[in-house]
Amino acid sequence: MDYTFNLSMDELEKRTHKDYLMTKKFLKADAPEYLGLADGDKEALKHLVRAANVLEKINMILDNPHNLPFKKFIETEISKGNKQAELTKILFDAQKGITAIDTMSEPIFLAKEVGGYLGKGVYPTDLSVEEFHNILIKMLNEGKIEKVKQILTQRSFVERDGDELIGIDYIDKFNDDFNKMADELEMASEVSTNSDFNEYLKLQAKALRTADPMLDAYADKKWATLQDTPLEFTITRENYADEMTGTVIENSELKALLDKYEISPIPKDFLGGRVGIINKKGTDALMAIKKYLPILAKNMPYANEYEQNIKPDEDSKQTMVDVDMVTATGDVGQYRGGITLAENLPNDDKLSLTIGGGRRNVYHRQIRFISDMKKLQERLDAILDKDQHKYYLDEADHWFTIGHENAHSLGPKTGSERLGKYRNIIEENKADMGSLAFVDLLTELGMYTQEQRLQIIVTTVADNFLKTKPTLSQAHRVRTVMQNKYFAERGAYDIIDGKIHVNIDKVVPIAKEMLSEIVRIQIDGDFDKAEKYINDNFVWTDNMELIGQKLQKINKTLNGRLETELADKLS
Repeated sequence: MDYTFNLSMDELEKRTHKDYLMTKKFLKADAPEYLGLADGDKEALKHLVRAANVLEKINMILDNPHNLPFKKFIETEISKGNKQAELTKILFDAQKGITAIDTMSEPIFLAKEVGGYLGKGVYPTDLSVEEFHNILIKMLNEGKIEKVKQILTQRSFVERDGDELIGIDYIDKFNDDFNKMADELEMASEVSTNSDFNEYLKLQAKALRTADPMLDAYADKKWATLQDTPLEFTITRENYADEMTGTVIENSELKALLDKYEISPIPKDFLGGRVGIINKKGTDALMAIKKYLPILAKNMPYANEYEQNIKPDEDSKQTMVDVDMVTATGDVGQYRGGITLAENLPNDDKLSLTIGGGRRNVYHRQIRFISDMKKLQERLDAILDKDQHKYYLDEADHWFTIGHENAHSLGPKTGSERLGKYRNIIEENKADMGSLAFVDLLTELGMYTQEQRLQIIVTTVADNFLKTKPTLSQAHRVRTVMQNKYFAERGAYDIIDGKIHVNIDKVVPIAKEMLSEIVRIQIDGDFDKAEKYINDNFVWTDNMELIGQKLQKINKTLNGRLETELADKLS
């Protein structure tokens, strides 16, 4: 298929200029972190990078059926000397796909013929929400319960089957590619120097060869125990992008049938590959919070009403590592409006958590590094009360992120699936408020100093302002708008002479209040209540626009990309 490039040369030249295209630099080929590895781990790293590259291909298909054909089309045009194709490929590689949203929450379509789809590439692109619901209702009324369960699981690729739909397990759908990945992981396990890591790689390889969710659970359970390994390899599985599956609970007739047959619709997983080298110093710093997690669990709102991943009276099944990044492929490596700083996995919908598995936090060092301190100071001068600059510290954002990721392990384990398209917004809001709500408690316990407490509070509030209003599909950004409105109405900050003044002692109590409301919604699993809460708080105010306009003048970035010199050499 031939495509028509959608962005003009002027637009492409703008978006690929260094002022508008941010570059996050991963480890270089001569990085001391790499050179210091044992020979076996260096060899293993080659195979892990190659395995992650296979995931890149698979996820492009899950993301949009046009991705791979368009990629081939671009490459053909480049071979003909087409400059427009060369610049388009820079953006395609950065956002890892034909469509995305930029930092201004504007959609980017690289080809005129292709738009976005609610079901991305995991559902037929011509399937409307109404037809989807009608097909499921018909199938359920005809007693095809198991088939519907397979359609609504997080690991199935959905295709048309006559006038019905069929869900094909990812492993069966992409069998050849997953077998190639398994080969690479097994080869890595033969040379890597850490026996625990090798055991995980073998379990993960086995799970890639057979469509059995329990095999993934065993691999996830082992992965979540890894703490003292030289290398990091993760298959990330997150379901933020699927906007189709969650719609089923908005149809009352369909929802009643799903409840009757005890079918929990789970949005589709999108897959990423993370490869890195464990940074021991950074990891040791992360582990400082672990001993406090049971206390935090006990202090969560309504803690007696639900089970949570962290047991208040037991050792926490929570490992944490700081990683020097070699590569990030597929879903975890997409630069679409932003890129993830860290992940807490497996998510609550994963089977490993039902067989006694824990969770693991992985932090991305190179992504969180600030490359332009001058630009940071310019931003502070424009938006933050000068008297509070002394409390702003970019490292405090990392401390907040640590709290955020651990808060994902706190709160209800079940119920959120009933919130449909709002589940991710609510969960991300819970993680933010969990991080902020416990700052005072962790200070009392000795985790933070009084100075660090001030730095976390001021830095978090100052960093919570966006350049522009996001779309409802951007869970990580919607929650910040909600928090800004909620905090403003309750006096956590004021805008004085066009700048943010944080009312420091009000912030944590207000965060506790919002956390309590969010957890209540998760416990109740009430879709209508979640929708009202988000609609009431997802309001872009005049003050947000005022700060947003200032941020736009300072930060012109529209897109971002990864530079992976070491990975490129190894692959």
